[in-house]
Amino acid sequence: MEKNEYQFFFETYNSLAELDPAESALLIEARKMILNAYAPYSNFKVGAAAELINSRVVGGSNQENASFPAGICAERVLLSAVSFLYPGIPIRRIAISYQNAKGNSDHPIFPCGVCRQSLVEYEQRVKQPIRLILGGEAGKVIVIPKASQLLPLAFTGEEIQ
Repeated sequence: MEKNEYQFFFETYNSLAELDPAESALLIEARKMILNAYAPYSNFKVGAAAELINSRVVGGSNQENASFPAGICAERVLLSAVSFLYPGIPIRRIAISYQNAKGNSDHPIFPCGVCRQSLVEYEQRVKQPIRLILGGEAGKVIVIPKASQLLPLAFTGEEIQ
């Protein structure tokens, strides 16, 4: 038997002010995307903004539906928009923020499992890691060098070829 371990490193900043200016600006853009969220059921609005390698910025927000499985997270709205508007263009970094009307919005949140899978596939498709900048409306900010680090041992297209 062999025991294996998975670990990764991430950066924690006390606030937006400590971030690199480009990453700070992108997180501010993600916070603006919250205004476009449609979340009348959960009252949990999420905004995401991506900076592409061509310096374009694209945004997305979560979109709920009364038929709950039909809703879509901000990260997947964002990936869909980027894929349609800029096919094949790699994303340099994504900032994600949120507003919880029922509680605090003062700490980072992480993408759900389906979004993690989608991020992994996008990274593989364009052969470029995506840096994640995660923060609420205030408080600490976490930066993860590669989105794929959030989904170790991912199921990928290589398995079905």
